[in-house]
Amino acid sequence: MKWIRRVSVIIALLIACCVTLFFFLPQLNDYQDNGQLNLAGLGHPVTVTRDDSGIAYIHAENIGDLFFAQGFVTAQDRLFQMQMTRMYYEGRMCELAGAQAKDLDVRMRTIGMSRMAKKQARILNPALRKQFQHYVDGINTFIKKCPADLALEFRLAGIKPDFWQVEDCLGVLFYMGYSTAANLTTEIISQMLLDTLGYEKTAMLLPLNINVDDPDDKGFIAMPPRENIGLSLAFDPGLLAYAGDRLLRVGSNNWAVAPEKSVTGAAVLSGDPHLDPRMLPGVWYPAGLICPGIRALGVQIPGIPGMGVGRTEHIALSATNNYGDMVDLYIETVDPGNPDHYMEGDNSIAFGHIKERLKIKDKKAPGGFRTEDLDIRTTRRGPVMSKVLKGLDGNKVFTLRFAPVESMMPDIGLLDILTAKNAEDLSRAMQDLAVACFNWVFADASGNIGHQASGRIPVRRSGGTFPHVVKDSTDNWQGWIAQDQMPGQINPVKKWVGTCNNKTVDADFPYYYSSFFAPSFRYARLKELMAGTAKQTSLDLWQYQRDTGNVMARCIAPIMSQILLANGDTNDLGQILADWDFKDDPEKPGPLVFQTIYRYFALAVFEDDLGPKKVWTLLNAWYYWQERLLQFVLAGDSLFFDDVRTAGQTETMADLFVQAAHAARRELSHALGDDPVQWRWGDLHTLELVNPLVRNGSLKTLFGTGPMPMGGSGETLYRGWYDFDAPYAVTHCASLRFVADMGDDEKLMAVLPGGAAGRTFHPHQKDLVEDFMDGSVQYWWFSDAAIKAHAQKTLTLVP
Repeated sequence: MKWIRRVSVIIALLIACCVTLFFFLPQLNDYQDNGQLNLAGLGHPVTVTRDDSGIAYIHAENIGDLFFAQGFVTAQDRLFQMQMTRMYYEGRMCELAGAQAKDLDVRMRTIGMSRMAKKQARILNPALRKQFQHYVDGINTFIKKCPADLALEFRLAGIKPDFWQVEDCLGVLFYMGYSTAANLTTEIISQMLLDTLGYEKTAMLLPLNINVDDPDDKGFIAMPPRENIGLSLAFDPGLLAYAGDRLLRVGSNNWAVAPEKSVTGAAVLSGDPHLDPRMLPGVWYPAGLICPGIRALGVQIPGIPGMGVGRTEHIALSATNNYGDMVDLYIETVDPGNPDHYMEGDNSIAFGHIKERLKIKDKKAPGGFRTEDLDIRTTRRGPVMSKVLKGLDGNKVFTLRFAPVESMMPDIGLLDILTAKNAEDLSRAMQDLAVACFNWVFADASGNIGHQASGRIPVRRSGGTFPHVVKDSTDNWQGWIAQDQMPGQINPVKKWVGTCNNKTVDADFPYYYSSFFAPSFRYARLKELMAGTAKQTSLDLWQYQRDTGNVMARCIAPIMSQILLANGDTNDLGQILADWDFKDDPEKPGPLVFQTIYRYFALAVFEDDLGPKKVWTLLNAWYYWQERLLQFVLAGDSLFFDDVRTAGQTETMADLFVQAAHAARRELSHALGDDPVQWRWGDLHTLELVNPLVRNGSLKTLFGTGPMPMGGSGETLYRGWYDFDAPYAVTHCASLRFVADMGDDEKLMAVLPGGAAGRTFHPHQKDLVEDFMDGSVQYWWFSDAAIKAHAQKTLTLVP
């Protein structure tokens, strides 16, 4: 009986420890969110009410106090996240990670978001600067006034928070702009293909960008004349790193329906921005912002004041990336007689030089840090991106030209969202947001709906699909596409409007706009859901965000199935595809069989031509090749189907599909067993959220979520995008889902894949995950009555 008593004691102790930890750990990383705080910098008292999800609703008497309080509460919840974002774009990760982060820091210093932000801060409209300053004052007041409330993460990381200035907020904004500049990927890959395959074969692989709404648009990109592009340049693979340094790469869906298509008779807006949400608590910070003249509820990137996505009393809006081409690579020639000069025709011009100093964590150095000086060379177009002087063919270097550096204006449109009275006001405000290329879809309280593209797109002498060869002093940029010519519309005849990162410019658009867009699959599916005259509810639009219909698979899977059914070794896989409804649901085998075979098929199509290393560069850029490969499959023939490594033998599409099916069977049998009928998409296609402090190791699941089965794919409205070379773990999905009915003044439907707080052990760090994953409807509160009814805690900030 002694062992029973001992076991009982041990169990009791374990229970006591668990109970103690349950109640103690949340207090270990908490802050004051109830009662009263006296803060210098406020003009009048501010009330911060938090609901049962920890979302802050801020009531202030003027806009200055409102932004001050927003900065303060954002710092309460997300200051460590803000610090990490800032150190990332500033190129200071060496201070945390040591020399292993050096290459990243060199790249970010070279691009120079901090330099851009300082330049923008100098010309900022004084009234706008004042509002940014209020927000910054709120952040800094939290750091100074509440040192005991600083997140535990600071102590564990061994760093202290930096005080903020207006330029630091603008740096986050410029980092968002750089993250949306995806055409850089197109130029890098196009140059890689050109150097590897030659002119003619590269022309066969250029992206297809199709505007589904324009029947005349076939999506073809013309190959530039040979003399306008750099041939045989011994491509610098180091440039590929620049294409990946965009943690805020924006995808997304958004749409709005007019009152005629809405059950409530009011316009309804839906938005689900697609970002990488895997780092808890998630990308967006939710808040309600209320003062005389302003009532807003939505989200913003921590470090930027205002509201980026959400609704006010007058308007609702959401954003997707419109992929307008804001960035160009230039091929510059180093003066062979003077390596500190570059050539523009016969003119030899001295490189500019920017000095930067890296601070690198090093246990062996005095004080634990060492420094390293960095010399960044520049031309008139921008910084030199090549790692060393002799990049490319020995006397060539790449430079980067980023449109927001040259298109800065005193007004940036961002805070005008809060004061816009209608769709037209909002459309005008978005035209001032030069730093980021977004497709804004919006609705207003009068029933208007619309779409407006933001960003400044240069008018080019020649397009931006390849790096531009500098031959003389002529500027390839000849001004900017006029704002009234940017894509946009208000109250379309079809009574709905939406974007899915798809091409929105018509075939006859007078300027080159971009050569990087999402394939047409998601937008085509949205059109199907919006077809007909049936009126939709907010719940309908909420469920559309989780729609798993795969238009690409619907085109390809029947062809794949027919081929596999005709082969005895692959008949069972062909039958699974034949029985599939083309929906990427987690409990079905069909999407797993299709995705895996198609991956191996794409690899077989391109690997023999590109080689085992470069092929991954192409295939990881899904948008570059997906629409093109679909065309090859529908045609049933392509030069690329033949394996150039097998002399005297000509492979067909059928050969490659069968080959891919065998490879898929080997992979999936090893992972899930030998019976394909028992395979499930959600067994391998998973989303895992991780804590920033414990990203690896045995405690990762305890501090995060562990892998969670997920439906959808990169081709569905319910986004579940994974990296081609690391299937099937989801890297990008909805970072927010929300639906705003302009006829409902009490609430909006919204959920995050994490929580409001960015603090380990905090009860609101990951409390929304379950609802996010299972699609449960959650509400955020808009009216004062609803906010009061759902209040859990109230903090009064007193001057």
